[in-house]
Amino acid sequence: MNLIDDARALLATGPLCDACLGRPVADRSFGLTNAERGRALRTTVALDDDDPFEEPDTDCWVCEGICDRFDELADRVVEALGETELYTYQVGTRIPPLVEENERLLRLDADFEEDAGEPLKTEVNREVGRRVGAELGAEVDFERPDVQFLIDLTGEDVDVQVQRNSVTVYGRYRKLQRDIPQTEWEKFDESVEELVAPPFLSAFRGTEAVFHGAGREDVDALMLNSGRPFALEIKQPRRRDADLDELAEAVNTGTDGKVEVTDLAFATYDIVERVKEHDATKTYRATVDFDDSVSEADFEAALAELDGTTIEQRTPHRVSHRRADLVRERTVLSIDGTLEDDLTATIDVHGEGGLYIKELISGDEGRTEPSLAGLLGVGATVRTLDVIDVQGVDEPFLTEEYQVNREGTPVSGE
Repeated sequence: MNLIDDARALLATGPLCDACLGRPVADRSFGLTNAERGRALRTTVALDDDDPFEEPDTDCWVCEGICDRFDELADRVVEALGETELYTYQVGTRIPPLVEENERLLRLDADFEEDAGEPLKTEVNREVGRRVGAELGAEVDFERPDVQFLIDLTGEDVDVQVQRNSVTVYGRYRKLQRDIPQTEWEKFDESVEELVAPPFLSAFRGTEAVFHGAGREDVDALMLNSGRPFALEIKQPRRRDADLDELAEAVNTGTDGKVEVTDLAFATYDIVERVKEHDATKTYRATVDFDDSVSEADFEAALAELDGTTIEQRTPHRVSHRRADLVRERTVLSIDGTLEDDLTATIDVHGEGGLYIKELISGDEGRTEPSLAGLLGVGATVRTLDVIDVQGVDEPFLTEEYQVNREGTPVSGE
């Protein structure tokens, strides 16, 4: 059958709006909307049959008037957005089951393939989305837009659901006071997360801020020098832009010197997993107390033995309640130290991610082999532990395309 005969077959099924007439043959012509395509077909059929052109005098039996409501639906979407900023968006639609069945029957009755043309849902998404984008001056994004709209047409009234995707900020934190956990812990009054998050929640008007660190230091350890990489995920934000330098200043001056943040940058959402899975090497500085006197020669020999050695560590006693009981192999990439006196030393260790430093020193009752205490034959305990360096996560920032979308001021519905 040719296109005109197909149009006759479609029109014979009952009253059709222009969009529903054009949609089943959408894959046969380009550059037109389905409504323009359908109107052209209707006119051509009338001329070919030498009949006057007539508008349908009843509602379309397929879409039941949905295709006449694109402008209204776009207005409803913009209204639902309210005072929420965005650079990018995406529109989805939930079509009534009866209308979806009408779509199937239209093609069946007209002897079309069941998947001919395009689905009504696709057309609604495109046509409403195009109008929303024009109204807001925003760009459509099919991967991870700032805001996703779902138009639910299955009820008596239109319901527009708004999903505000997270704003993600990458940076580094320095923890300058001991006995502060990285994330909220009921045993402690505050955490790095609780100290860092409030200015971000306020600036982005989010509902929650979730802190993701590239590993974590012990509660009693400091995190010094360049700091530890982290990603802060602000959920359901109503603002998408803020001055990150000002936010860093707010954190750094508002935590009484306990925590500082640096190198803040907007990042794509995948940085969360990259930070969480980042297996960085780390450098530690430990102050060590010995139970008995240690000579300079024995101390240097023990460090030389550990330098470059692969250590077998059974899950330490102190974390066995929350970690699987496994034996892990980790390498001491380098180790150096100074014997301050015969009972005290300062030791710097550069190790693979997951190397337990306290147990490397103490031996943990034989669960770590070899260990400094084991090699010296003297009990050894870490008095203080500081993290000096953690490798960063490469290229965490927004893509060039997204940065272009972020130029200027974000738009909102009001």
